[in-house]
Amino acid sequence: MSEDQELTKEQQEAMDKAFARSMPEGLQKVHNEYSNIKKVYGIVSGKGGVGKSLVTSLLAVDAARKGMKTAILDGDITGPSIPKSFGVHQKTYGSDIGIMPAVTRTGIKLMSINLLVDNEEDPVIWRGPVIAGAVQQFWTDVAWGDIDVMFVDMPPGTGDVPLTVFQSLPVDGIIVVTSPQELVEMIVGKAVKMATMMNIPIMGLVENMSYFKCPDCGKTHEIFGSSTVDKVAEKFGISNTARLPIDPKITSLVDSGKIEEIYIEEVDGLYDKIITR
Repeated sequence: MSEDQELTKEQQEAMDKAFARSMPEGLQKVHNEYSNIKKVYGIVSGKGGVGKSLVTSLLAVDAARKGMKTAILDGDITGPSIPKSFGVHQKTYGSDIGIMPAVTRTGIKLMSINLLVDNEEDPVIWRGPVIAGAVQQFWTDVAWGDIDVMFVDMPPGTGDVPLTVFQSLPVDGIIVVTSPQELVEMIVGKAVKMATMMNIPIMGLVENMSYFKCPDCGKTHEIFGSSTVDKVAEKFGISNTARLPIDPKITSLVDSGKIEEIYIEEVDGLYDKIITR
């Protein structure tokens, strides 16, 4: 079957059954009994380096500002950058009710592999099934408490971990993150098709590093080429889009663990569209 061919209903049902059979029974368990999570959104990308973790964090920060009880499940096991952007370095711990998540300065609950390893700079050299199992345990074994909205930062691509999340977590929708370049349509297409096969709605498309606004003259420059977000969104029927700028201030705050001080109007607008949908 070529990449552009659509699956028939029978083919999709057969694939879904195959996915279900290939997964251990434990992957289909519910969350920890001390967790009450109302909404779950996955943040995905077709390839790495587009700012998926940044978008995940900014959406969580925006939700917390609006009074929502917010959580981030960092599923990017081999590239867990989220704790550093929040300035969180303390280790999590286990209790009688489960693993306790870390809590950021503004009250966002966070679980990441970096909060469990001895040295956060050590690489995680695991095979796909082990990584997928770790993400599943973040759902089943962590005592999240009452959460209005959880954002799951997934590794790029369409491999074991995104599949595990789609199959084992009650994902209400995904947000696709990309950057302005010629290959974006094909890359987004892969993520969109996987979500469609899993019957997960696509809530929005974010184009990161979309433009740079000169602080001296105020002129906007599209450094990586003209924006394609509206064209791609129209092709795949995605109604909510956002363009995020290249801004050295954002980089500085993230690197210093102060992402909760960042406000981006486009992220705020996207969040409002998603949460009220």
